[in-house]
Amino acid sequence: MKTISLASGSKGNSYYIETMESKILLDVGVNYSELTKKLEALKVNPSSINAIFLTHEHSDHIKGLENFVKNNQNVKIFASINGVEAINSKLKKPIDIIPYSENNFSFNDINVNSFKLSHDSAYCCGYSFSDSVGKVSFLTDLGTYNRDILNQIIGSNVVYLEANHDVNLLLSNLKYPAKLKQRILSKKGHLNNDDAANIIETLAINNTPQVVLSHLSEENNSPGFAYNYIKQKLLERGIIEGENIFIDVATQHKLGNLFNIHK
Repeated sequence: MKTISLASGSKGNSYYIETMESKILLDVGVNYSELTKKLEALKVNPSSINAIFLTHEHSDHIKGLENFVKNNQNVKIFASINGVEAINSKLKKPIDIIPYSENNFSFNDINVNSFKLSHDSAYCCGYSFSDSVGKVSFLTDLGTYNRDILNQIIGSNVVYLEANHDVNLLLSNLKYPAKLKQRILSKKGHLNNDDAANIIETLAINNTPQVVLSHLSEENNSPGFAYNYIKQKLLERGIIEGENIFIDVATQHKLGNLFNIHK
């Protein structure tokens, strides 16, 4: 199993997962030409993508979807039955989306586990994808978390975890009106660095080897700030980054690091 971030941030999100039999995307929140260039840099032909799994209807997760489907008509699109209508309502022309009602199902050689997240969309979900060698999980849009959500991602080899903002940077940002700040800070908004550190602590205790900080705000966070802040918070709890768990950061414009999971 392989996984990599193609784009991660407030302006667009897309992730690639590959197994022996499958090549899939999680979200298509960047334009088709940019996505194509990044896939080709990985020596992946867009026409070889088997399926796209969607988290929710916000534009930073679906704005490249229509052009991708137009240029690759054999790709299968999956979304929770609770989110299909909202996704199609955001498109110029509705597309064929395969709705799933069960939280656990199979696609080719991949077991797909979908679970609801608290985010201000019609329906937002996280995902875990697993095969015979590994498990990759995605929690990239959520305002809060609970034990049930943590239970879904424990046992993962790689977790892409939202670290959207630093609370103090957000509160002091003069560009953001109070209403927007309230939305981001709410339980249906986005996860902050402190909450990300709390989740990473749980993952480290449960032997997850790799976390990738994701969906960072370009206004209220930065890769270096988020990494160092969370690293220090973990160190205060006796968890050493690079020893107890590895932390990487996904960014908006560059390909992330490729993780190749073996038995």
